[in-house]
Amino acid sequence: MKSLPQRSARRLAPVVPFAMVASAIFSTAAHAAYPDHPIRWIVPFPAGGAMDNIARTLGEDMSKSLGQAIVVENRPGAGGNIGAELVARSPADGYTLIIVANGMAVNPALYGKLSYDPVKDFAPVSLLAVVPNVLVANKAKNPQKTVAEVIASAKARPGKYTYASAGNGTSIHLAGELFTSMAHVDLLHIPYKGSGPAMTDLLGGQVDYMFDSITSAKPHIDSGKLTPIAVTTSVRSSALPNVPTVAEAGVPGYELSPWFATFVPAKTPQAVIDTLNRAMVESLKKPAVQQRLAGIGAEPIGSTPAQLKDHLAKETAKWGALIRERGIHAD
Repeated sequence: MKSLPQRSARRLAPVVPFAMVASAIFSTAAHAAYPDHPIRWIVPFPAGGAMDNIARTLGEDMSKSLGQAIVVENRPGAGGNIGAELVARSPADGYTLIIVANGMAVNPALYGKLSYDPVKDFAPVSLLAVVPNVLVANKAKNPQKTVAEVIASAKARPGKYTYASAGNGTSIHLAGELFTSMAHVDLLHIPYKGSGPAMTDLLGGQVDYMFDSITSAKPHIDSGKLTPIAVTTSVRSSALPNVPTVAEAGVPGYELSPWFATFVPAKTPQAVIDTLNRAMVESLKKPAVQQRLAGIGAEPIGSTPAQLKDHLAKETAKWGALIRERGIHAD
């Protein structure tokens, strides 16, 4: 292709910087106006769980500070992958968010092939909260009250004791796999299609243990049907302050902290991400929001996008190694 004549090039030269300036001004104005219409917050699991509660609690408060409604939309299926793919393919304009849990770090190793890349297709916004899992036993069926007693019973009768989960690869399942690996015991995993059916069988005595979310386990603990043995997080839960962690109760170094975070499609403008991050972190600091989260056993976190990026990388490495070691598959 021939170059432009020098005279033509000189005539066009002043126009180029003007166009660039105009574009920058327009872009800045567009970002300053964000948001100017409602925002969708995708929850890739059914309504009613901890993830759904967190999104609705924060969405309600953030809508006031942002001046636009945040509409929570449940898109369950395939361990969160349906909702994740939807958001990955959405416009990178800040009007479609997703709340995720540990599955964002787990699914790459759990599933043979994903239709999205958890790193390349998303931009991090903020960590939101941790909802500890708690090792519980059916009080009427099992006398064990401590981690040491659980380990001793399992070693005395390998493969006899069972633990339920909400399905392969869920945090409830991984908590059990991490426990059996680090405690060197043989517990039989019984997967269910959701924590509801798993809890039903635990209460009915069909299974021995469950590393359930505090959100759904606490009512049964309070009613006296379940014995809380230990929480899976590195520190005790404010919802169950008298219950030790698994690490302090006999398995040093054990930790599983079911976390929740928000991402947007990759290439979302940084100014938009910063606006969302500020709104989220500010909401998490409010006593009214913290009180509502405490009602489901959620402990607020809040983070910078960079901190969430680092956290995802560490979690992906940790759980990927465990999944490969234990030969865990989605099905």
